[in-house]
Amino acid sequence: MGSAKKHRLVFTRKDLCRVCYTCVRECPVKAIRIANGQAEVISERCIGCGNCVKVCSQGAKTYLDSKQQVSELLKSGQRVAAIVAPSFPAEFTEINDYRVFVAMIRRLGFDLVVENAIGADLVAGEYEKIMDTESASPHISSDCPAIVYFIEQYYPQLVGFLAPVASPMVATARILKKKYGDSVQLVFIGPCIAKKAESDELNEVLTFTELRDMFKERGIDPIREEVSGFDPPHPGKGAIFPVSRGMLQTVNKVDDICEGNVVVAEGRVNFRDAVREFERGFISSHHLELLCCEGCIMGPGMSKGGRRYSRRTYISNYVREKLNKLNREEWKKDMEDFGSLDFSQSFSPADRRMSDPDKEKINEVLRKLGKESPADHLNCGACGYDTCIDHARAIINGLAEHEMCLPFTIEKLHHSIEELNASNDKLANARQALRHSEKLAHMGQLSAGIAHELNNPLGVITMYSNILKEETPVDNPLRKDLELIVEQADRCKNIVGGLLNFARKNQVRACPTHLPDFTQNSFESIIKPDNVDIKLVNRMDNPITSLDPEQMMQALTNLEKNAVEAMPQGGTLTIELSGNEDEVEIRVSDTGTGIPQENMEKMFTPFFTTKKPGKGTGLGLPLIYGIVKMHKGKIQVSSNTDAEKGPSGTSFTITLPRNTEI
Repeated sequence: MGSAKKHRLVFTRKDLCRVCYTCVRECPVKAIRIANGQAEVISERCIGCGNCVKVCSQGAKTYLDSKQQVSELLKSGQRVAAIVAPSFPAEFTEINDYRVFVAMIRRLGFDLVVENAIGADLVAGEYEKIMDTESASPHISSDCPAIVYFIEQYYPQLVGFLAPVASPMVATARILKKKYGDSVQLVFIGPCIAKKAESDELNEVLTFTELRDMFKERGIDPIREEVSGFDPPHPGKGAIFPVSRGMLQTVNKVDDICEGNVVVAEGRVNFRDAVREFERGFISSHHLELLCCEGCIMGPGMSKGGRRYSRRTYISNYVREKLNKLNREEWKKDMEDFGSLDFSQSFSPADRRMSDPDKEKINEVLRKLGKESPADHLNCGACGYDTCIDHARAIINGLAEHEMCLPFTIEKLHHSIEELNASNDKLANARQALRHSEKLAHMGQLSAGIAHELNNPLGVITMYSNILKEETPVDNPLRKDLELIVEQADRCKNIVGGLLNFARKNQVRACPTHLPDFTQNSFESIIKPDNVDIKLVNRMDNPITSLDPEQMMQALTNLEKNAVEAMPQGGTLTIELSGNEDEVEIRVSDTGTGIPQENMEKMFTPFFTTKKPGKGTGLGLPLIYGIVKMHKGKIQVSSNTDAEKGPSGTSFTITLPRNTEI
């Protein structure tokens, strides 16, 4: 086909691509590569059908712009002819008189304006000869360049069945060269992108949308234009070529299922099915009239939004009016004069098929997509491919990505959300632990200073209050006052002692400890009321862990004491031990009153207590927190005070490294 495919016809504006895979779905040859979510047209595989341009709502797919080259050609001083495709009435519907349209083209600088339908008239005659020859083998129409590219590249074994006939565009070019001389420069104007790469016999190709742009740039308005008719030669019935079955009607043939031997197929799905069935021998005795679009009137070079049957009506009205005014004698003479021209065309295979991947590789990709069995193959088409297996093949061939599979991506998204939620929970816990650590660090410094300053005067108060108490007779009225002073001084001493314990920076003296025995021993350090039961649940395979017995005993007994105090009406104190190779877990649970939700964040804050005045210092839990942190562990608390949501009670969970050197 001359210099077919000399240009990169269609390409992507990546800044506009929105990862919808519509272009993949609409491309009949899957000439789209998805890389990093961007759709890239593979020019060597593209057949120039322009389906991707038509369906891209974002304008991310565009095609070769020839306006600049045509403008330069018109300024060159050479004689330039415009060959106008017969689908122009379906595009320029706002222009009632076609002569105004011709005048507008002349205003751009064209010397001649000719209808491409004259080439269609003569090409139709060549097809009629083929169809009327009984001994002739079936042929595939070659007037649509996208169909020709499809056969050459993806069914090269069928190239011999392509009708050896030039397209109407090429036929018209040869006619004009004969009539106006070889020096005339030719520009085809029509609805097709593939025409831009069809033949070297024309200088340039414009689409109708490009022509509209040129009219707009030059300020050419149909209201202000004169009228001008097309230049000869004038066509006849060939003007109906751009509609479905147009070629058959031109040669007075039918595709009747009983009488005809012609199969007509148009559109990206239908023409592929027809070629596939022809290749497999199901319709090998029929001629194929194929169009890549649903008629040229729906080509990618037409303005978007046009209605197919409305456009068809514009064509039929134009052709009817044209045939009524046709000078048939002149037309017959032109057909005789140009009928002797060579309208043949040859085609060559240009195999672009990809080898089919190994079945095991396909199955491996399917497994990665979560498709373990045929039941998992939804074949939903969201990825742009008809089946899950087609998608897997495309992934192997480097045309597609795993993320194009919608079910796979949704499942992956759900998993990511779960991981993100888990990470957020860990982050929230870490932030809370950091806040506690910062509070404890500041309070530790403050507590150390307070305890140091209070310890000496408190010692004096304690000593002299006890001396005065001992020296005062029992029946002395001052005796009760002195006992109160001694009692409160002792309380102050305990508070200072707690402050010192809280603020101390002692090193942890870890040693191997049998944790179940250690826990059992802790029960001896608390006072257990009769209405409280204590349960020890040991789930440890290896009972030995490394900890500081003295400090951890203080932490554990404090938790147990708090649990007992939280069950004034009785209940059960449960200590559960569990662990793995790296960590051990001590869970202290009670069935008591629980902790209100508003107090949960304050649990480890120094001096915060919910006990009655005089019953607690608010340093017990901060002290436990500090001991656990010095063991490089963590402590968590959960509680419920709402009986309607389940049993009330509180659980403290201490997690410690089993063998970490501290």
